[in-house]
Amino acid sequence: MSDTPTETPKHDVIVVGGGPAALTAAIYTTREDIETLIFERGVVGGLAAVTDKIDNYPGFPDGVEGLKLADDLRKQAERFGAVIELGEVTALVDEGEYKRVETTSGEMLAKVVLIATGSDYKKVGVPGEQEYYARGVHYCATCDGAFYRDKRLVVVGGGNSALQETIFLTRFASHIDLLVRSTIKASDVLQDELQHFIDEGKVTVHLGVTTDEIVGEEKFVTKVIGTDTATKKKVEFPTDGVFVFVGLMPNSQFLEKTSVKLDKIGFVETDQDLKTAIPGVFAAGDIRSGATMQIASAAGEGATAALKIREYLDGRTHPVQN
Repeated sequence: MSDTPTETPKHDVIVVGGGPAALTAAIYTTREDIETLIFERGVVGGLAAVTDKIDNYPGFPDGVEGLKLADDLRKQAERFGAVIELGEVTALVDEGEYKRVETTSGEMLAKVVLIATGSDYKKVGVPGEQEYYARGVHYCATCDGAFYRDKRLVVVGGGNSALQETIFLTRFASHIDLLVRSTIKASDVLQDELQHFIDEGKVTVHLGVTTDEIVGEEKFVTKVIGTDTATKKKVEFPTDGVFVFVGLMPNSQFLEKTSVKLDKIGFVETDQDLKTAIPGVFAAGDIRSGATMQIASAAGEGATAALKIREYLDGRTHPVQN
């Protein structure tokens, strides 16, 4: 038996993340015979995959289910040769010609790394939120809404996602209390759609109400305690479940000890060519500072990143020989 250590696997491109930006980039790179490995720690398709219906992606006049769009993107990338591996990237080390990518499957080397990890749901950070996670506290209406058929719900948030998910949850819930810390910031289209359910009595909007605590008994949520900012009085909302939609946070924790520059929130800073501060490391999609947080633009950035990666590799050695 040989004592020779196993050589660290080498790749042309490793894409960290599996959302629309990542999958689109992989479609472009693999079509040009650039060997590409995608690492996704959660759901292939990212947040798009857990969005009930996407109405603003070009080419779908009647909208498209998020899961279907994500699955079609995956199939297209795989058809051209992209390999998708479920696992998490824990660190990125710049070693010059190659970048060392530390993963839950072991270490790998890549000539180019594309960071396309996207964002995750923000937490409110109140007592009871962590304790009752997945036992009454949720962040994905498409995933968990059906568990609350004919039940009362509380939704926290006032942006596009909060209203969109509230509208979706009306399919199941008997009544929804929407808690908005200040004012509703969602688009007029969503506000007009929500008004229909307000008029029907299925949704009650509470403006200027904070979320202070999520209370439960044993394994079940029973109520949400908040504060009416106008009267400074405590208010309570009996509920069977809580859905939180208060924005997104970048999935950039694995970059904190690298020389990749992050903005004050934690999004990756790039130049106009989507290059980061490390040569050979690019970023695209919702993880990028200044991104519009739209699926269509994420896909566009994925395509742009792939073309810039092609240019970068053209200036280097030949593709990895397997």
